[in-house]
Amino acid sequence: MIKNKNCHLYRINGMEEHIHILTDLHPSVALADFVRDIKTASSIWVKESGHFPNFIGWADGYAALTYSYWDKDKLINYIKNQEGHHKTEPFEAEFRRLLEEHNIKIDEQYFLK
Repeated sequence: MIKNKNCHLYRINGMEEHIHILTDLHPSVALADFVRDIKTASSIWVKESGHFPNFIGWADGYAALTYSYWDKDKLINYIKNQEGHHKTEPFEAEFRRLLEEHNIKIDEQYFLK
């Protein structure tokens, strides 16, 4: 799906409650459409594969962050090792910290309750 949008996937990895996808975004692709298409295609695969019987669907929200090309290798390593990273800083705590550091208003509806 990502290649079909003229985008390049650099790395993907997931945890129980979230995934990280490092990709570029072709200028002709709208971010909201890109995320919607990823969620749709991956939901179909997850449900048909049977590997994740407890999967009920993706959350309504998402976060999309930009990065410097020079940080690409660092981000790839972070995504590869996110399980170890989240042993020291849980996902929700890290996400809240990132939002606060960048003065982004936290919308509680997008956090697990």
